[in-house]
Amino acid sequence: MSFLNDDFLLTTDTARRLYHGHAAGQPILDYHCHLDPKEIYEDKPFRNLTEAWLAGDHYKWRLMRANGVPEELITGDAPDYDKFLAWARTLPHAIGNPLYAWTHLELRRFFGIDERLSEQTAPDIWERANALLATDAFRRRSLIKRSQVRVVCTTDDPADSLEHHRLLREEESGFAVYPTFRPDQAMNLHAEGFASWIGRLEQAAGTAVGSYADLVRALRARAVFFHGQGCRLSDHALDTLVYGEAEPEELERIFAKAMRGERIDEAEKTAYRTALLLELIGMYAEQGWTMQLHLHASRNNNTPMHRRLGPDAGYDAIQDQPLAGALSKLMDRAEQASGLPRTILYSLNPNDYPALLALMGCFQKDVPGKMQLGSGWWYNDTREGMRRQLTMLADHGLLGRFVGMLTDSRSFLSYTRHEYFRRVLCELLGEYAARGEAPDDDETLGALVEDVSYGNAARYFGFGPG
Repeated sequence: MSFLNDDFLLTTDTARRLYHGHAAGQPILDYHCHLDPKEIYEDKPFRNLTEAWLAGDHYKWRLMRANGVPEELITGDAPDYDKFLAWARTLPHAIGNPLYAWTHLELRRFFGIDERLSEQTAPDIWERANALLATDAFRRRSLIKRSQVRVVCTTDDPADSLEHHRLLREEESGFAVYPTFRPDQAMNLHAEGFASWIGRLEQAAGTAVGSYADLVRALRARAVFFHGQGCRLSDHALDTLVYGEAEPEELERIFAKAMRGERIDEAEKTAYRTALLLELIGMYAEQGWTMQLHLHASRNNNTPMHRRLGPDAGYDAIQDQPLAGALSKLMDRAEQASGLPRTILYSLNPNDYPALLALMGCFQKDVPGKMQLGSGWWYNDTREGMRRQLTMLADHGLLGRFVGMLTDSRSFLSYTRHEYFRRVLCELLGEYAARGEAPDDDETLGALVEDVSYGNAARYFGFGPG
């Protein structure tokens, strides 16, 4: 089989029929990403392939560091072509890494370039790709439309104005851009800048926030505002999850300490975060939203580089703390109080999958696939990682109700990841059929592929066709 031919990853006749007949033509509902809505709205052309491909992409940065590339050529002030050439020199060593396939998929699907990227081919690819990026067909919105994206859900702070979402709703008919409510700053009262963020929230909500109770009211007001702007999802980066309880008076005391800039100890942080998360879960249930919990990332492990570059620069890893006990208490408490909303649980540690799936089964009700095991995320966003997530879900739940793939990306060229995922899904189903574990029936398996590729997400989140 030749490299990245039409049937790559499709190792059986069933897989090939499923992909070409049922998966390939499905549109995309990208329900979690980190695209900037301002960038989407302004729709500026990319300066060159480095800006489109390497800026902010810590996946690539990590591989370049592993190849001994100086930081100046990664996040520094080196010329853009030199950064691109450093990536081109790195890529031939990355065979087996999904970035090897993704890079060449993006070259083929967006630019029509079939050559493999290397130091030797880099000059020609640079010139050809940059010539296309200078055209209107390669502006941000055009790339979204060409990828058959119907819905984009960005990641937004409760204090954000959502101005660009509103402008896009008024001006763009080719796809829809909806906000996602991400109150990490409200949860992280121990972090530097908490009091100044409260000031931003006050301005956005139009109300003073002088107490914990005021904070809850302000967040509720912002959730109502977000809902009016089309928001139907929330998201939390809960790197660790610890459960603790406190009386209202204690929560007020903890909030006051944080506003004064005093040190918050672990017990206080746990009690505050638990209480606020339970309040938020109740809001999500009231609004009919889907809650996403991203669990078990270990952030900013390299202190010198964190001081130099800040967060999200490629120095995060997998957390392996206990999870199930605290999550069980949280979900049970929420179910007793407000009832859990639709929920997607992602863990960066795939060893958590069995415990998450078993716990999810305790809270399934009313909505098909109400509790979801999120797609293979970050370090699990590989062929093996996707297969593991899909296999575990099939073993312990309903694969046919899965809401499928997302980009979780800051790149406008990353939509080929949906193609990659769909090929992996069809590969796995073809193996099931070959072993007699599933019927070799295109009607049955084809409907499942179409649902997991797009249909389930459209129904689950309620966005419709966009």
